[in-house]
Amino acid sequence: MTDKGSSPAPDRRRLLRIYLNDHLLATTIGVDLTRRCLRSNRGTPLGTYLEQLLAEVTEDRAALMELMAALELPVDRLKVALGGLGEKIGRFKLNGRLRGYSDLSRLWELDGIGAGIDLKLALWTSLASVPTADPRLGSTDLNRLIERANGQRAALEGHRLQAAGRALG
Repeated sequence: MTDKGSSPAPDRRRLLRIYLNDHLLATTIGVDLTRRCLRSNRGTPLGTYLEQLLAEVTEDRAALMELMAALELPVDRLKVALGGLGEKIGRFKLNGRLRGYSDLSRLWELDGIGAGIDLKLALWTSLASVPTADPRLGSTDLNRLIERANGQRAALEGHRLQAAGRALG
């Protein structure tokens, strides 16, 4: 019998699979969004930062997939594909121009990238906070991933505030 509000072990495994797949969907959107923002900002200080960030978020996505493989949790390919489609649909939002990229486009993209980093940080800290008897979870350096996400968010914020000033100031 389980405590009220807690799930039996097989159900927890199913919930972990769903949770990790949902985060995989979010990281897929984040990688695509970072790539798109980089294309529009090459040759600028923001573009230089985004090149580094893209490499890191791609590594973070790979770390999540490796963790899922170590835990023998299948990737929900349909969910990941829908994430890629969702990012593409997001391109059709209003940005103050009929065509092309605007300062508001940049701000929205940086807001989205920041939200993705926040979600990723929540994932890593949630996993780090769960005591587990599963040694496969220990193969991922969650503390390093947490530190990197914090660094990504701090570095992004200066660029985001500068974009806000250009778009809204």
